[in-house]
Amino acid sequence: MLDIQNISKTFNPGTVNAKTAISGLSLHLNEGDFITIIGSNGAGKSTLFNAIAGVFYIDEGSIVLAGKDITFLPEHKRSRSIGRLFQDPLKGTAPNMTIEENLALAYLRNVKTNSFSRISKKDKAFFQEKLALLEMGLENRMRQPVGLLSGGQRQALTLLMATVVPPKLLLLDEHTAALDPGTAEKVLALTRDIVAREHITCLMITHNMKQALELGNRTFLMADGNIVLDVEGEERSHLTVEDLLARFKAGTGQELDNDRILLSE
Repeated sequence: MLDIQNISKTFNPGTVNAKTAISGLSLHLNEGDFITIIGSNGAGKSTLFNAIAGVFYIDEGSIVLAGKDITFLPEHKRSRSIGRLFQDPLKGTAPNMTIEENLALAYLRNVKTNSFSRISKKDKAFFQEKLALLEMGLENRMRQPVGLLSGGQRQALTLLMATVVPPKLLLLDEHTAALDPGTAEKVLALTRDIVAREHITCLMITHNMKQALELGNRTFLMADGNIVLDVEGEERSHLTVEDLLARFKAGTGQELDNDRILLSE
């Protein structure tokens, strides 16, 4: 499904501010993989996501999604195949547009050649059906501006917008970190249900090590712009948070020192 071969990215090359964010990174995702990613600040997690999404072009290597080389495909064209959620609930939606209009933008651009097509009665019924799955009552507020929703409601809506037409790949960049614990759990449950129901291939960055071992089927540990640990299956099912910390130290020679990670339960 996703093949990344030997990619590297250096920002401000040839200057005193040069920084190599990713170096010789390779990975392979099978269709339906749900991978959680852990790493300290500066490990290269978000840089990896930006490279996949096309926010910038990599310096070397290749990125192939579903058999198509997207290494030099512009970001707006990749967005038809790649869904993404950010930590900030305010990203991903247009606050002055209604819930219905936001969903229509996400839906029509992927299923109709003219993204400015009229919203049909069938489309509206489809939106209501999908919103009802969130169990937040949004299906009865479709004409309400998104800017009036809570952070959790907006993030749930953004998740729905990113998956209303199932993408080939879903990137979740700490998408519950800014929410209160109760709301975060609800959005995580929605994420788990939608990814499983639609069989979406997914990469999720998280600061919660326990969560990283419980969600999905594989876990990556990142450090210094590369993947230092990739565990799945039987091996992963027996790992504890303490095991992960020990494996990180063994693989990198350093402690995992991100307080947000170490203090998460």
